[in-house]
Amino acid sequence: MKIAVAADHGGYPLKARIIRDLTESGNEVSDLGTNSTEAVDYPDYARAVAETILQGRAERAILLCGSGAGACVAANKFPGIRAATCHDGFSAHQAVEDDDCNVMCLGARVVGPELALDLVRTYVRAEFSGLERHRRRLEKIKGFEREARNSTAR
Repeated sequence: MKIAVAADHGGYPLKARIIRDLTESGNEVSDLGTNSTEAVDYPDYARAVAETILQGRAERAILLCGSGAGACVAANKFPGIRAATCHDGFSAHQAVEDDDCNVMCLGARVVGPELALDLVRTYVRAEFSGLERHRRRLEKIKGFEREARNSTAR
């Protein structure tokens, strides 16, 4: 699977371990930065992940910040991005199986490295169920995105 990984300074210390694990598992990984613990703005990395997904250069992404929340909020501002902050195994697989999430956000200051690797593995293995009720709900979300685009165009 093609997977993009990005982090702000809060997520940087965990990023290399995740990339190594994904690569060793046979995934094609794009490292979208950051490359140090020097303070940066998480929305910039959310944009990089969103653009990579939307341009088809990755199927899914892992986005790290200190809490997972800020990066998730920023990523979800891009139509077509469905990001979820996951701090447990259930949310890591259900986000994909039910909601077809294409970005998993992790709080590097919330979860330890071993749990983070387990969550990433769970997220990558998960597949969208395609059940009618989930497709129907996703269509409603796409409708919200269309409405928002149309209201800002006026």
